[in-house]
Amino acid sequence: MTKGNSFSNLIYNYLFCKEHGWCEIAAKNRSMNKFRLVILLLFLAYLNNKALGQDPQFSQYYAAPLYLNPGLVGINGEGRAGINYRNQWPSIDANFETFSAWVDYNFNFNSSGGLIITRDREGLAGLSSTSIGLQYAYELELNSKWMFRPGVQLSYTTRDLNFNKLTFGDQFDNTGLVNPTSTELLDSGLKVNYLDMAFGGMFFSNNLWLGGVMHNIFEPDQSLIAGDGVSSPLPRRFSLHGGYKLPLRVGSHGKGTTPDGKERSVTPSFNYRSQGKFDQLDLGIFFTLEPVILGLWYRGIPIKTVDGFSNHESIIVHLGLTKGIATFGYSYDLTISELGVNTGGAHEVSLIYNFRIGLPKPPKDVQRLRCPVPFIF
Repeated sequence: MTKGNSFSNLIYNYLFCKEHGWCEIAAKNRSMNKFRLVILLLFLAYLNNKALGQDPQFSQYYAAPLYLNPGLVGINGEGRAGINYRNQWPSIDANFETFSAWVDYNFNFNSSGGLIITRDREGLAGLSSTSIGLQYAYELELNSKWMFRPGVQLSYTTRDLNFNKLTFGDQFDNTGLVNPTSTELLDSGLKVNYLDMAFGGMFFSNNLWLGGVMHNIFEPDQSLIAGDGVSSPLPRRFSLHGGYKLPLRVGSHGKGTTPDGKERSVTPSFNYRSQGKFDQLDLGIFFTLEPVILGLWYRGIPIKTVDGFSNHESIIVHLGLTKGIATFGYSYDLTISELGVNTGGAHEVSLIYNFRIGLPKPPKDVQRLRCPVPFIF
């Protein structure tokens, strides 16, 4: 689930407050001392712990394969390096930014390994987390038509508050902000580190795939104010994803490719996620007209409500371009929930580069079963 509906009440009230100028009162009150700021930050951290308790996510989930499922590491039969960037609600101060960089490689012994680094900045107080994960997957040939790839991830995460964006009374005069730095020394030690694991797997044939993964196996305590009788276990996150590739008839052979090898296909897909008491569903379709990939999705579960709000979150449009060994993707989330379009929706960018060390990869028509997940090849 996108960080949205679980936080809707808080953000909705914030937007109302900001629209009426009430949120500026505290910022302009030069008598606000360090103690009151610490209390405010502790309160915001507490709200983040209790109201969110969720992992970030990407709308282009198949363009972030290592983040989606460790069973996807090295699945293309060679090596890949990629980056993903997401900016959610850019029009308000309470926005969320997520960046991920990853690399994986298939070692040709049915084994693949990968490394992923993810940084997430969230909420009004600049709460941020940085994680690094190592992944391994093993490929099993079940029969001539089906493959299975179980995968595992071990990760380390650090989470803290960013005080660098705060301003204090000694930085202002009657004309506004005059000093870029403050004499205030604020070292609250609001930081937490933890280890975690994830297990996942992918079943696939030439046209169909189905995967599942469980993150946050240890349910680590992510509270920044632990030790004061406050704990915030990060709930386990379960994801189920799949799809089916329908080759389009091209000319007389109908194999889903043009005579020069360009793919032509339609691929409906889904990604269901559940974490704590929240869940969400992405349901949509890819149109692959290589070198162009188009996508359209709906995010939400219309039969459910969250805290009295309907669970319609966004419509997502996507454009992808492939050029040789590189794939670029851009998507935009159009907010359709009660938060409205004034949040700015969400922008997302992905870039994947394929590489190989050693002998060249054999042609597609002589390889073993290829996973049909878009963006993989």
